[in-house]
Formats: sequence, C-alpha cells, structure tokens
Amino acid sequence: MKWTEVTVWTSHEASEAVSELLTRLGAAGVAIEDRNDLDVVRNNPYGNWYEVTDDLVPAEGARVSAYFPELVDVASLVNKIKQELAAFTGYGLDPGRGEVATREVDEEDWANAWKQFFKPVRVTDRLTIKPTWEPYEAAPGEIIIELDPGMAFGTGTHPTTVLCLRMLEKWLPANARVVDVGTGTAILSIACAKLGAEQVLALDLDPVAVKVARENVAQNHVDDRVAVRANDLLRGIDGPFSLVVANILADIVVRMIPDACRVLEPGGLFIASGIIQEKADWVRGQMEQQGFAVREMLTEQDWTVLVAEKTPLGGKNGL
Repeated sequence: MKWTEVTVWTSHEASEAVSELLTRLGAAGVAIEDRNDLDVVRNNPYGNWYEVTDDLVPAEGARVSAYFPELVDVASLVNKIKQELAAFTGYGLDPGRGEVATREVDEEDWANAWKQFFKPVRVTDRLTIKPTWEPYEAAPGEIIIELDPGMAFGTGTHPTTVLCLRMLEKWLPANARVVDVGTGTAILSIACAKLGAEQVLALDLDPVAVKVARENVAQNHVDDRVAVRANDLLRGIDGPFSLVVANILADIVVRMIPDACRVLEPGGLFIASGIIQEKADWVRGQMEQQGFAVREMLTEQDWTVLVAEKTPLGGKNGL
C-alpha cells in the first residue's frame, strides 16, 4: 500500500502541537525528530543504552513527519496545515520555518522503522522508560515503565515529560489520589501508580490516546489502580484528589486552573508542564491569583514545570 508522507519543519517548542495537528487531520502515524531531544539523550546523567547520531535529526528545530492514505487530497491538506501553523502564534507558539513537503512512500518504509530509535532510557533517579519490544534487566530499586506509544505519540523522553516525571518522583504524596489531564500514552499515570499512588484517573479527549493509554496501563500491570477515560480537561470531574498533573500547553494550563483548584483537596498539588519559558511567570501569576502557592519552578531546555499547592491564603506564601 502507498502512503503520502507529509513533513513539517517547525520549532522545538511547537513540535508536539504540530504532531497533534497532523493526527487530528487524519494521520495514521506521526514521528518527531527533534534536535533538542537528541541532546537530552546524549546528556542524560543516568546513562544511555544506545548510540545516537546526528543523522537522526534536523540540524536545528524539529521535523515532524506524518503518514496519510494515498487517496488524500494533498493540496487541500497542505493548505490546511499551513493555515493552522499560521494560527500557532495566537497561542504563543513559534511555528519555526513552517515549511511543508510531501512524497509518496511504501508502507514498509515507515510502519516499524521508527522503533529502531526507541531504546531504554533512564529519566530520573528511579524511573526508566523501556519500549515493550526491547529486552532489559532492571537494577535494584529501578522502576521500569514499559511503553508502546504507537506511531502518533511520543516516547516519553521529551523534556516536558521528563520534568513532570522528576517532580512526581519528588512530590507525589503517599497513597495519593491523582488525576492526569491529557494523559497521552498514560506514562505519567503509570509512573504515579508505580511510585505508590493509590488511585489514578487518566483523562484524554482523543479516543486514539485513550485506547493507547489503556493498552499501556495493562502492559504495566497497574490497571487495578489506573482508570482511563475520555474527557475534556477536568469538566464534570469531581474530587477530591491529592494531585493534578498536566503536561499540556501553557494557555490550556491557565484555562484549567479553576477546575484544578476545585477538584484538589486543601494542600493538594498541581504539577503543570508543557510550559514554554516565556510564559512561565504568567502561568505562575495566574496560579497564585486563584489560590495556589508555587512550591517549585524548574526550567530546562526552554521548558518549565511548576509545582503548586492549593492553600487558603491565595497563593501568597510561595517561593
């Protein structure tokens, strides 16, 4: 079977948004090649299990490739992509070069080729992400998250995800009740369960994500503690929860702050990532105005994660 490969050259910060856009437009698979992600793997203080080379990624920014059935109207698809990219600036995202290219490919050229670049990677002191098809023996005390992201999802090594995992490892309360908003592959939900959470609710609006998340939860044998369901952010969700975690865009984080405050118990934590550095102070200010005190704020690779506590003091006793 023939497929149309659509490649978008974009910025590091917009790569995941481009991936979501292409999936929404009907892509059967999406792969992200990001210069910053390669540097993260190379500089991983916990060690690497595979060799990475410069030819895997573009010289700068990110390249997002998506695959559509050969009968797709290519001209209309490209025009739609360019229109959506132009609108990114309204969300505070730099689309980068914004170039779009297409070519015809055979199915065997892409269906499994991406898997050769996904190997076990230790991302925190205790957590290692391992693809389901790779053999790996854990060291004493090492927690393994087995992941099969499917073609439309990341492998869990993006800086925003790693920042979330580090904060969860540090801040997750004992026997926590967690809600994971925009769960994707459910990597954060699985991590919470394996780090000791009592109950986790994983939410995503995308039905494909819900399917992949359920499969990964079962693969990691945490389906007794992690429930996955389709939902639009926290609408209609009741608490109380000990912790809300969201790895999404800054504007969406701000939109869900009131609901996060509503579903959290007093003293509950809100861990928010996916925030570009330029918007971190704005997000923090919005959190503090709505009853949160920021307990930790960490920036790496131009991305920021915030850990905020729900307090009765309007967030005036933060850092």
